[in-house]
Amino acid sequence: MARVVTITSGKGGVGKTTTTANLSAALAQLEKKVVCIDADIGLRNLDLIMGVENRIRYDIVDVVEGRAKIRQAMIQHKLMPTLHLIPAAQTRDKSAVSPSQMVNIVKELRDEFDFIMIDSPAGIERGFQNAVAPADEVVIVTNPEVSAVRDADRIIGLLEANNRKLPMRLIINRVKPEMVRRGEMLSADDVVDILSIKLLGIVPDDESVLIAGNKGTPDPNSKAGTAFRNIARRLLGEEVPFMNLDGGTSILQRIVRLFGG
Repeated sequence: MARVVTITSGKGGVGKTTTTANLSAALAQLEKKVVCIDADIGLRNLDLIMGVENRIRYDIVDVVEGRAKIRQAMIQHKLMPTLHLIPAAQTRDKSAVSPSQMVNIVKELRDEFDFIMIDSPAGIERGFQNAVAPADEVVIVTNPEVSAVRDADRIIGLLEANNRKLPMRLIINRVKPEMVRRGEMLSADDVVDILSIKLLGIVPDDESVLIAGNKGTPDPNSKAGTAFRNIARRLLGEEVPFMNLDGGTSILQRIVRLFGG
């Protein structure tokens, strides 16, 4: 029975979709069967990062509206045969799929995969509700920056108000150790203290992520690749030490004041 993990964030710019692609690839490299669902209808990008954009025939709206079966819309990654994608529609808006329809799609896939990874649109509108509806767990992606952390805090508040009480964990993305050491960027400990949810992983700022995204193939030997592999192992229940990327915390008090601390 698949675990359904929704990956979300506040506003754009934190690398959420890249995180979905790289984490899904890391799980596939650990021999897990993974299907990604791009729930960002109208702003389809996950197919580009996974390198399958030229192979799309049908999308999730085609499935919902009966023009295709789920298997017809599903694309298998060429280099990782246990990794699949159901792409978003590019010419429709988020109202084309309802939360109940997303739940039904996921229900059809649960028995076939180990993980169903749902890439949520950034923000808190209809697409977010669609992506969260079938979730067993929510992973929130943020950068160690003021606006991104504040957005993440709002997402956490909305999820805590949800009667389902979904488990939440945090990925801190694009951490720059030299800026942390100089006290110019929040450390991972700072962000966890502010948001008060369990840390799943820390991903260093790494240009290889951009290069890999452009190629549609993750680089497992890069620093970021190692971080995503560690995060995948934690999702599987392993105890894996966190990368030590922390340093100074001189701006923590200013940030805490923004959250009423």
